[in-house]
Amino acid sequence: MKLDKNELWAGTFHGRHDGAPAKVTATLDDTRPEPYAWTCTCGARRSFLTDEDVFDTAWRHTHPTRLDRLRQWAARPPAPHPHRPLTRRSA
Repeated sequence: MKLDKNELWAGTFHGRHDGAPAKVTATLDDTRPEPYAWTCTCGARRSFLTDEDVFDTAWRHTHPTRLDRLRQWAARPPAPHPHRPLTRRSA
């Protein structure tokens, strides 16, 4: 990830989520209303007013708890039934 000219690198977190490798980069930019932020390679992004939650949430994003993984599993789309067609055929 390439940083903007106003951003300062604050940390990088490597891990996995949704079964795929993930990399989160935490940054600091004093020109933003919420200067502390992190961005993931999956496209997720969060910003904060203070640095208190940046590292905790970035770590949890790349290292989800068992409960987080269960929620991800429950939210996945249902798999098609092997003996039932996906669309109805007209007669």
